[in-house]
Amino acid sequence: MKILIVGSGGREHTLAWKILKNPKVKKIYCAPGNVGIEGLAECVPIKADNIPGLVEFAEKESIDLTVVGPEDPLSEGIVDLFEKKGLKVFGPSKKAAQIEASKSFAKKIMLKYGIPTAMGQTFTSYDKAQGYINSMTPPIVVKADGLAAGKGVLVCKTKKEAVDAVKMILKDKAFGDAGKKVLIEDCLVGEEASFIAFTDGKHVLPLPTSQDHKTIFDNDTGPNTGGMGAYSPAPVVDAFIHDKIMSQVMIPMVNAMAAEGHPYKGVLYAGLMIDRDQVNVVEFNARFGDPEAQPLLMRLKSDIVDIMEAVIAEKLDECTIEIDPRPAVCVVMASKGYPGSYKKGMPISGLDKVKRMKDVMVFHAGTADNKGKIAANGGRVLGVTALGDTVSKAISKAYLAVGKISWTGAYNRTDIGQKAIKRLETPPKVGIVMGSDSDYGVMKPAADILKKFGVPFEITVASAHRTPHRAVAFVKNLEKVGAKVIIAGAGHAAHLAGALAGHTILPIIGVPIDSSALNGMDALLATVQMPPGVPVATMAIGKSGAKNAGIFAVQILSASDSELQRRLWEFKKEMADQVEQKAKKLSAKF
Repeated sequence: MKILIVGSGGREHTLAWKILKNPKVKKIYCAPGNVGIEGLAECVPIKADNIPGLVEFAEKESIDLTVVGPEDPLSEGIVDLFEKKGLKVFGPSKKAAQIEASKSFAKKIMLKYGIPTAMGQTFTSYDKAQGYINSMTPPIVVKADGLAAGKGVLVCKTKKEAVDAVKMILKDKAFGDAGKKVLIEDCLVGEEASFIAFTDGKHVLPLPTSQDHKTIFDNDTGPNTGGMGAYSPAPVVDAFIHDKIMSQVMIPMVNAMAAEGHPYKGVLYAGLMIDRDQVNVVEFNARFGDPEAQPLLMRLKSDIVDIMEAVIAEKLDECTIEIDPRPAVCVVMASKGYPGSYKKGMPISGLDKVKRMKDVMVFHAGTADNKGKIAANGGRVLGVTALGDTVSKAISKAYLAVGKISWTGAYNRTDIGQKAIKRLETPPKVGIVMGSDSDYGVMKPAADILKKFGVPFEITVASAHRTPHRAVAFVKNLEKVGAKVIIAGAGHAAHLAGALAGHTILPIIGVPIDSSALNGMDALLATVQMPPGVPVATMAIGKSGAKNAGIFAVQILSASDSELQRRLWEFKKEMADQVEQKAKKLSAKF
């Protein structure tokens, strides 16, 4: 196969590195590429936005597959033109790529199809935008509607800042044509994550989770950039949140685009804000993230060319993804002054030293040849990416490599991956244990409630009869890390809760599970009938009991946590409001 990669950054270097692993690939071209990509592909002097020139080259060289990296050519219709010429190309059509090229288009689709996102409106009039801002409560997010290289989003702490941001975009044309329209929306709170998946317009095949670091300085301060580092996986996206993202965001968006007559095929990137159990879309992108592509493709063990061809053929349901279980971390090295003005042409030293390091890759983003030496030629220059057995080890290895590389004015953030470390080191407050993995569907409401209240928990399977030592060890470990409550669910004889109560002084909440011909009554009696001195707080049978177990656990924790008390009162108000709404609907019928 002959492959053409369109683009010149770290994402395209990573794609070239990954694509070359396919044994069918005999030749890779990259247009225009960079000096790092030259070691893997033949770079051709055709700019990424020169679509006619790219088509002409692909026809002349009989290219078998073109892979489009950046958003600009996608938004200009490169895929449409290639397909019209009978050329195989990976990426969304011009109309589908609007989900990134126009924030107002994406917002309209999300609101129409119930995909969770911040409320907002689009304006072309400065005066109307100002009036809308005056009706809002800060902080307020102001976005240039079009493509602005990741820099067209402004989080404003005051109404005045928001009005100034609108003026900068609409009147001063700070982002050029990207600022013909402005999107003004509520500010979401929580922790950001990137969720990237392949889709053939019908099926969605997710990659591992990741997290970008958008601002230039540590602790998420300073102006936005194209991305100063990323890691995968992102612990903020646990199994519960992952399922929610797929069911509420990714699959609905693919279905929505199909319903709108713009089937989406390619890589779909959702930038998300996660707050406890709530997921909201910050933005959609129509391609791989950069720098998320670097750690993601380092972890991807499956052949990417086969996946891309399945996307094009609309046979993605026949594919599976194999992932390296080790975390990966990418630290972006930039030139001083970025994302503002910066110098170019400074020679880079130390790259040869890093080449000798195992499980480390340096992907070039903004480099060029300067008199036979590799030199910094962009704002973001290198993406130093490492695999490690743990997140901490991957971080250490990446920064060890960064320390070997230098040029005049080199800069990098020093806190890439620290959110993952903090989250992984947060001890559970509640343990959830069940007798069999088949019980998860029943016990899930307990986990859902804990997630809603922001209570960290640990969940496992252990049997009082088949693995008693594992069950006791689970409890003892929870005691050591400071957990306060244990929720135990079991069916049949249901001795799990009672057995655990005999080995700990932590309060045990028992959830009887219906798993026999007695409809759970045997489990209920076995759980509730405890001898004096060994109490188990027994809930109702099944899912409702599991939900109440989660609430009861939160109530126990709230005795020493005022924030949980506040959230519990909010929860009670939500339930009361729901009853009132149902009463009004019923009354309206008579």
